[in-house]
Order: sequence, then structure tokens, then C-alpha cells
Amino acid sequence: MPTALSSTEPAWLRPVRDVGHLLRFRSAAVRRRSTYWLGIGTMLTITLGAAIIPAVVPADDDRRLELGVLLPTGMAGILLISIVSAIASGGGRELVSREQAVAFPVSPTTDHLGALVLAPLNISWLIQAWVLLGTTAYVVGPARLVSAHVVMLLWMAVATALAQVVAWSVESVRRRRHGVVAMRVVVVTLCVGALVVQLSGRTISLLDQVPTLWVVLGAVGGFSLSWVFVVVGLLGLLLAAVVVGVVPAQLAARRLPHDELRAETDTHTPRPMPWNDLLALLRIDRASVWRAVPMRRGMAVLAVGPGLVAVLGNLPWEQVMILPGLVVSGGALLFGVNAWCLDGRGQLWRENLPVDAGLVFTARALVLAEFLGVASLVTIALAALRAGVPTPSELTAIVCLLVVVTLQVVGGSMRWSEQRPYPVDLRSARATPAPPVMMVAYSARLALVTTITGLLFSGLARFPDPMLSLFVALVMGGWSTVRLLRAHRRWVDPFVRARVVTTVAA
Repeated sequence: MPTALSSTEPAWLRPVRDVGHLLRFRSAAVRRRSTYWLGIGTMLTITLGAAIIPAVVPADDDRRLELGVLLPTGMAGILLISIVSAIASGGGRELVSREQAVAFPVSPTTDHLGALVLAPLNISWLIQAWVLLGTTAYVVGPARLVSAHVVMLLWMAVATALAQVVAWSVESVRRRRHGVVAMRVVVVTLCVGALVVQLSGRTISLLDQVPTLWVVLGAVGGFSLSWVFVVVGLLGLLLAAVVVGVVPAQLAARRLPHDELRAETDTHTPRPMPWNDLLALLRIDRASVWRAVPMRRGMAVLAVGPGLVAVLGNLPWEQVMILPGLVVSGGALLFGVNAWCLDGRGQLWRENLPVDAGLVFTARALVLAEFLGVASLVTIALAALRAGVPTPSELTAIVCLLVVVTLQVVGGSMRWSEQRPYPVDLRSARATPAPPVMMVAYSARLALVTTITGLLFSGLARFPDPMLSLFVALVMGGWSTVRLLRAHRRWVDPFVRARVVTTVAA
């Protein structure tokens, strides 16, 4: 019996319509519709504000020219962040989780288009986009605002689509035999090459050759023939990137991910029994975190990426103090904001263990703090290679900062994990611990708090007396500890715990 499609619908239209169905499926599962629309409205308001308000700010021509020179580099930064984010997530975020997709005929093309739709729901991408739109508005002024933003929005779409092509290509290579080793060699080679360029003093000359210059020239010139050429060129490049991305997505879908398969099939030799219940719980939680593929990849990107930026940028200690907060907040987004989803259905088994419920909470909070602390220490160690030996005030400030932001993020993460649990399968490298819109909200709140804390201790590092940093850390750390203890008391409540367990084990 023939099994060919009987519909006369074009083949390219089916994945587009499937993406629409899946988006409606995801939006229908939103619990709080008012919060959902409030989040979308907030992001749109911030985007419009960043795109319009700087255009009416008075400024001299020299300042506009200085920022205009940086626009090509900022556009390249959007492309780089999109590539790193897509590669780290194994090709892009999932529109529908792997377990849910079993019941739906989701094709690789639909998966590719869905990942493109979810790509902007990333706080790093959003911040870069807001900065780029604001800088463009400041440079061109109100007269050429519309024409410039049309080009910039097209470029952000092109950068996202090109990053998706690169990410799917990397994932298809990584899933081949010896592909993981090959990609690690490529990454190390690129990092060494970037370090050589920085040490040789050719960074500025290399940035001057960024091919985004022609896009900037077309954007700042207003409506003209060159503007039309740039818009048409970007539209063609966008369409080509979206279409070409289907090929590596299809290739990747035909191969099994080696990292995930190895994690699920490995055998581990039993170790001696721990001395007490806390050590046993810590061993279980550590294994669930460090053996998970998205955790290992996320750790590598979070720990090494900012450290390399500090090394290549030759950042002093005052600027290095911004990095630990960003690393800690990024690490919490890997699993901390929904910490109990790590167990999944195993949470039902965990609840049957003859251990105190408060001890379970303590073990999970300690493992989260260890995970965040290791990532931050790697970043600080890399940054120290160029920042030099810190003064006593700087050393005290960086240690206090690390303790404070870890307590802040762990306390907030454990509180959110109790208030808004989600059933998520984190075995896939493309999974996120919460829905995309909630991830943006979590990342924005974490980034805001940790950045403000980093700026505060960066200022305190300039004071000669290190006791001032210790006093501020004692006050801020004490408040964060109180909030963490409140979350601990709520977890001990059997009704709260039952709601969380039944949700994450669903």
C-alpha cells in the first residue's frame, strides 16, 4: 500500500505549520497566563525603550563617531554569542522535550525551525541585542532611526540563523566516530589562536577586518540605494542560512549523541558505603550533576569562556570582579532554578529513603554551591594569569564576592525550585530546567542581582582597608543565609514537598 503523503501541501510549508502547532501546545501549558503575558510585555517594553530612547539623548558628534566605530564589533559579538550558545546546547534549545516529542511526528526540519524561534530567549542574546539597538539609536539619531533598526534587526536574525548552521554542523560532526575528540581539538586550537593574536597585539587590526562594516555603512546612511542593497543581501543571507541549516540538522538527527549515550550506558564500580546519611546524599547528588551531559558542557562554557575573555582583554581585578557573579548566575540556570528536576521519577524513590527531609535539602544546596563555586574558581584562576597578584583589598573583595553571590544564587534557586517546580528530563543536552520565558525571567533577575553585587565589591576593592569588604559581605551573606533557611523550613513541610515531588516526577 502506498505510504506517500496524499496532501497537496508544499513540503516546505509542513514544518512551518508544525512549529506553529508546537508553539500553541507549549503556550497552552502555561500555568499563569497573566505572568506569561507580563513577561512578554516587559521584554517588548525594554526592547522598544532601548531602540528609541537613546536616539533622543543629546550627544556630540565625536561621541557618536566613537560608538559608531564599535558597531561592527558589537554585531560580530551577537554572532559569536549565538554560536557559543547553540553549540553548547547541542544544536539549539528544544521546542518540545525529547520525551514529549515521542508522541508527535516532529521532523528534524521542524526541530531546526523551533530552535531558531527559541534562540532569542536567552538573556545573553537579549542583552547584546538591547545594547546594539541602543548604540545604533544613539549613533544615528531620530532622523535615520527606522532605516537603521531595520538593518540591525535583520542582522540579528541572520546571525542567529548562521549560528544555528554552525551549531548543527558541529553537532553532526560530534556524533560521528571520534567526533567528540575532533571537536575538542578544534576548540583548543581556536582558543590558542585567539591567545596568540592577543599576545601579538594584532587584535585591533583583526577587528578592523570584521565583514560587518558594510552592514553598518548601509544602516547609518538612511534610506538610500546602498540601504536597499544591504537589506536585500541580508534577506537573501537569512533565507539561505535557514534553508542550509536543515541539512546538518537532518544529518545530526540520523546519529546518536555519543555523550548522552555514554552517560546512560556507563557502568560505575560501587564505592565503600559513606559514614553517614549526609555523605550518602551528597554522593548521589554529585553523581547526578557531574555525569549529566548538559552540566558538563555548561560548566566548560561558563568556567572557561569568561576566563578567556579576561585573559584576552587583559582585565584588571576591578573588572574581573564582575565575572564571578555572571558565572554563578549562569550555572544556576543549568539546573539550580529547578533543582529537584534532576531526580525526575527517581524523586519518588528518594522520598522513600529513611533520611531526614531537611538533610535532603542541605545536600542539594551544598552540591549546587559546589558546582557554582568550581566554575567561579576556574574563571578567577584564568583571569589571574593576566590580572597579576591581587592586593590584600582586592583578594579580600574577590573572596567575599564569591561567597556572597553563591549564597544569593543558591538561596534564590532553592526558593524558586520549591515555588515553581517543572517536570523536565535533563538527560538531553538541549533541555532547560524551566520553560523558555521563565528562563529569561530567572536569568534577568540573577544577572541583575549578581552584577550589582559585583559592582559593589569592585568599588570596595579600591579601599585600602579590607575590613570594609568583610563587613559588607557579613551583612549581605547573613541576609542571604536567612532566606536560604526559610526555604529549608518550607521544604520540611510535607505538603510543600509532596507538591514538588509529584510535579517533577510527572
